[in-house]
Amino acid sequence: MLIWEYIFRTVFVYFVVLLVIRLMGKREIGQLSPFDFVVAIIIAELAAIPMEASDLPLWRSILPLAILGGLEILVSYATLFNHTLRCIICGNPQVIIKNGELLRGEMRKARYNLDDLLAQMREKGIVDPSEVEFAVLETSGKLSIIPKSQHRPVIPADLGISTPYEGLPTVLVMDGSIMHKNLQDIDLDVKWLSEALKNRDLTPRKVLLATLGTDGRLFVSKK
Repeated sequence: MLIWEYIFRTVFVYFVVLLVIRLMGKREIGQLSPFDFVVAIIIAELAAIPMEASDLPLWRSILPLAILGGLEILVSYATLFNHTLRCIICGNPQVIIKNGELLRGEMRKARYNLDDLLAQMREKGIVDPSEVEFAVLETSGKLSIIPKSQHRPVIPADLGISTPYEGLPTVLVMDGSIMHKNLQDIDLDVKWLSEALKNRDLTPRKVLLATLGTDGRLFVSKK
């Protein structure tokens, strides 16, 4: 096989796999269920075949990838509407700590040991199990922790203090490019942005990031 054919096959398979992963949805990247994990392994194996087997037509390797991607999409949609199927494929969250007590039976079912529990608690900034009201082992393997009320941080609502709406800042410039749609969404235009940046002796091309908060404050970071 000529080197250009290797390059073509590699680039082509790369974009096909990227397309399949994108069609499978963001959930596949952020949260792998056992079914998703198996699919990811099979995709990796199938993707390697056309790059190694020069005598194999591309379509014979790409077709299984497309079928696998379609199957994953169908199963994902099915689990959206069928709770029983979702439980079979994705599993159920398990309560590991309830009312401050370790549930050893649930830990055994999940084959989840104390070292794993303590490590994931430390990742949440908790070192003492007595501070935990509930701990839930999610289907992704992550541990969700609800501290006891006396160990939770004090928030304004606890003190009866009202706070203004904050919302999310709007990105106006990113890497020197103006985000025109974001400007339209907040009823502003390029002229306003140019004037605001001009007051700081800047142009959009010289800006790494510019955001506008809901309170009207403009944040600008230069390149």
